[in-house]
Amino acid sequence: MTDEELRREPPAAPEPESEIYDDEGAVASEFLEKVEEAIESRDESYLKDTIGHLHESELGDLLEELENDQRQELVRLMGDAFDYTALTEVDEAIRMSIVDAMPNDKIAQALRELDSDDAVYILEDLDEEDRREVLEKLPFRERIRLRRSLDYPEETAGRRMQTEFVAVPPFWTVGQTIDYMREDEDLPESFAQIFVIDPAFKLLGAVDLDRILRAKRPEKIEDIMHETRHAIPAEMDQEEAAQIIEQYDLLSAAVVDSNDRLVGVLTVDDVIDIVQQEAEEDIRRLGGVGDEELSDKVLRTSRSRVPWLAVNLVTAFLAATVIELFDATIQQIVALAVLMPIVAGMGGNAGSQTMTVTVRALATRNLDFRNSARIIRRELGVGAINGVVFAVLIGTVAGLWFSSVDIGGIIACAMVVNMIVAALAGILIPLTLDRFGADPAVSSAVFVTAVTDVVGFFAFLGLATWWFGVH
Repeated sequence: MTDEELRREPPAAPEPESEIYDDEGAVASEFLEKVEEAIESRDESYLKDTIGHLHESELGDLLEELENDQRQELVRLMGDAFDYTALTEVDEAIRMSIVDAMPNDKIAQALRELDSDDAVYILEDLDEEDRREVLEKLPFRERIRLRRSLDYPEETAGRRMQTEFVAVPPFWTVGQTIDYMREDEDLPESFAQIFVIDPAFKLLGAVDLDRILRAKRPEKIEDIMHETRHAIPAEMDQEEAAQIIEQYDLLSAAVVDSNDRLVGVLTVDDVIDIVQQEAEEDIRRLGGVGDEELSDKVLRTSRSRVPWLAVNLVTAFLAATVIELFDATIQQIVALAVLMPIVAGMGGNAGSQTMTVTVRALATRNLDFRNSARIIRRELGVGAINGVVFAVLIGTVAGLWFSSVDIGGIIACAMVVNMIVAALAGILIPLTLDRFGADPAVSSAVFVTAVTDVVGFFAFLGLATWWFGVH
């Protein structure tokens, strides 16, 4: 075909968009029904034609919608056409239900098609014996790479890194580097940087691909490289590593061991996964549900929620003890029993608002004890203003409701006190827990609720007892 014909050749028609999702972003019921029918009838050709082109995230969404036996059958029917990267897009319970149904040699075969970070993601959930057997079935080079990642603690940069990268010596020319990238078949499928190392594999610097493309072939790599200013220690917590990449807008970052030797690379797609994972963990812990997944069974879900419900029960008895101190006042003034939940509830909600902001700021390293004074003053101001606003509103409503100015004034004063205390508790409790090494996302909610309940009841009932002179 001549150049003129090539120029006239119409562009290829774009592939049609996947019909897997409906207008609301969920897996379309019609698509799901067709897939389920194909699984039931063991229609391999339909499944391969329909599912084989799906992106790993789309396939992951589909797997989450299927029943457990359907997932296993789908993987079996798809055979080599199944994209095992999709297993990194589903939660642990679903992933393990699929992997547990596969023989170890099949798992090993599947892992060979994955990037090292994705392979580690699957391997780390296997039993020690199965993991060892799967690793033994892999080629020596791949086995060493995966074992090196698995040797690092969970949720560290070393565990999340990709061990496939491009590294060259500083004395190579740009031409040699380009030829190497063209000819070597063992390089990663995509990368943004070429790392520069010495004979001991110590990291010297890096060269961005755009710099390589603009340089002349005879130029030396050492003349165009830049220092890697943000190399990440392999033992660093994955959340802290993600924050470094986010802060400096990096597409990728070198991961080094304790001797500054290059061992892997963290890429921006890893960072997105880490940020999402950490955010989900914080949200779950704030609610006291631990590492619970949507696909978990009833007993496991129940076990994960019981501990903090039990702690909450203890704090509820503490609040009940405070109420019992003023039982004589409540017996004489029934209106107090009606209004008590309002004071405690408003304080609890206000404390939760402050606590949520504080826990997130602590997680992103934007807040600690050193710079907390300004935030504490701000939250005190917010608590005071909100306390006055709702004191006027609730005091007026309560006074009209029970035809008593005294009742309205008492609940208004109690509201101001509890809103200010709620603001202080919402920031000081997470800060204190973080200071002593406890996870504020796990423990804060129970203690903040306990403080606002106790203070709310004590302030309201104590003021009423003092004002009405009940003994």
